[in-house]
Amino acid sequence: MYDLPFLDLPPLTGAAGTVRLPGSKSISNRVLLLAGLCEGQTLVHDLLDSDDTRVMLDSLGRLGCGVEPGTAGGPLRVTGLGGRLQVHEAQLFLGNAGTAMRPLTAALALLAATQGGNFELSGVPRMHERPIGDLVDALRQLGCGVEYLGQDGYPPLRLTGAAGGRVDTAAPIRVRGDVSSQFLTALLLALPLVSADGAITVEVQGELISKPYIDITLKLLARFGIEVQREGWERFTIPQGSAYRSPGEVWVEGDASSASYFVALGAIAATDAPVRIEGVGSESIQGDVAFVDAARAMGASVHLGPNYIEVQRGAWPLRAIDLDCNHIPDAAMTLAVMALYARGSTRLTNIASWRVKETDRIAAMAAELRKVGATVVEGEDFIEVSPPPASGWKAGAIHTYDDHRMAMCLSLAAFNPLASADPVVPVRILDPRCVAKTFPDYFETLFSLSTTERSLVPVITIDGPTASGKGTLASSVAQALGYHTLDSGSLYRVTALAALTRGVDTTDGPAMAALARGLNLRFEGERLWLDGRDVSGELRREEVGTTASRISALPELRAALYAVQLAFRRAPGLVADGRDMGTVIFPDAPLKVFLTASPAMRAERRYKQLISKGISASIDELRADLESRDERDRNRLIAPLKPAEDALLLDNSAQTVEASTDIVLKWWAQRGPFGDGGTPQS
Repeated sequence: MYDLPFLDLPPLTGAAGTVRLPGSKSISNRVLLLAGLCEGQTLVHDLLDSDDTRVMLDSLGRLGCGVEPGTAGGPLRVTGLGGRLQVHEAQLFLGNAGTAMRPLTAALALLAATQGGNFELSGVPRMHERPIGDLVDALRQLGCGVEYLGQDGYPPLRLTGAAGGRVDTAAPIRVRGDVSSQFLTALLLALPLVSADGAITVEVQGELISKPYIDITLKLLARFGIEVQREGWERFTIPQGSAYRSPGEVWVEGDASSASYFVALGAIAATDAPVRIEGVGSESIQGDVAFVDAARAMGASVHLGPNYIEVQRGAWPLRAIDLDCNHIPDAAMTLAVMALYARGSTRLTNIASWRVKETDRIAAMAAELRKVGATVVEGEDFIEVSPPPASGWKAGAIHTYDDHRMAMCLSLAAFNPLASADPVVPVRILDPRCVAKTFPDYFETLFSLSTTERSLVPVITIDGPTASGKGTLASSVAQALGYHTLDSGSLYRVTALAALTRGVDTTDGPAMAALARGLNLRFEGERLWLDGRDVSGELRREEVGTTASRISALPELRAALYAVQLAFRRAPGLVADGRDMGTVIFPDAPLKVFLTASPAMRAERRYKQLISKGISASIDELRADLESRDERDRNRLIAPLKPAEDALLLDNSAQTVEASTDIVLKWWAQRGPFGDGGTPQS
């Protein structure tokens, strides 16, 4: 996951490959609660690991459930309460997880009312803006003690009751269905707890939205032994004596709402080979799998298997549609972004529930789509999107409102080259960390499937003499931007190490080139593996460094490593450090930095580095060696060490790494389309 204040996506031009979806959030949290209410143990396979499931797991643990994480990717083991409270007082923090807040409110209100308890449920500020009054009204009909601790109709809540209490289930329980289907889901999941004395009926007032999510609830209840009787979508009856029974094991499907981004990706960018989405398909119990029908209507070529979806581009441009999206409210957000690539205006209706989600999604989508150039009309329960003209695309800095779906949907605007955008533009996603709610590795997955022209991938080069701190600065800048790194010196050092280890003549250019082409290398962050062995420490040996400096002048070796270095230029961007990154390898880099420091300072740094590793050294000898290397590097015939003509000079003799990083990031901001940092306006 990118733990950054923002992430810049370069213009992307194609997509293909396979993605394995994380588990469904809706299924995961329902299954966890049901397993927690059962007696005995339930093994949960393929559970989503996200912010929302973590707060549910934490809450179940605080309530006395046994929660044992699986090992080596194995299933989670939940030991349930058997419908009996083990803890009668707790404060539960539920973040922004509606799939945890609403069902836990219902279950704990009923348990407190009948067994005694005092529970406080709270979340992040946005959760305290999400309505829960209709659920509270329904619970109060039953006689549950529910108190608002802030504004009426919204969390936080206090749930209270006395041991031996009773709830009134004789009359039908009425709940509104036109604000959020989670209110009905919460009641259906919890009411079996109090069904011993008679059947319980729930009547829905108004049109029930998001019916497929209720269908998920009913199917999962059946898996846990509760057979709810349904009369249309207006009346639901829980039979007398209903009891949760663990199925022993349960598997969580891949998240169908998350699948929508990759269905859209295939429809927009998969021209040669399909995007294959594994974990959800024709046998899914999730209503959002119907998103594929909407994608087909817009022109996508879709093939459904039992547990997979394959998508390629069909019609192009995509076709605009006018669609009632009541059945796919979350996935429908993706259609609004697909509209950027359609001919004409796309109108999505019956989406009033967007306004009470993690943010007001109608207002948010309208604002952010306009940033990339779209024309948008919004209403209480609809949004209409018209794409930008080719010359109207803008480099938008997308405010995500702490809403995972905003971040994932709007990332698809980076494929604007396919809409003939002129010029093509990057997209900045502010607070990309918000995707942790349902899909922590979303951006890594997107980049693994996406292709682009190398010239569109941004590069920052940091060149300079030995021991000037290039690698440290490059790593720091890359970490701040979420970019890949290339330590070109490590490529020469690992080649030198391999030559010394294998006895290859380091003056033989063709032999060294052959050695370099056959190296079995693997990079993991700042660590480098050769033939399956971590050699990061060995690369810092003085003998290896001296040899690397010498062999870097061999033209045959330089040619062999040239293609290797170019391959590091991949989305979202690259910070490359060395001695000729800006002059030879990436001469088109938009920002080139030439780092300098006095020989005395560089010798002191190298001395401290060696001493810290227990290696004896002489600071005078180190300085002499550095000056000798500088002279050799400056005067070599091939790619001599010198600043690129357009490089910015940075003397870090008296600078901390943090200060140098800030300077480079400031220069980078001035070179890009987000010169103001792309921060959202208040």
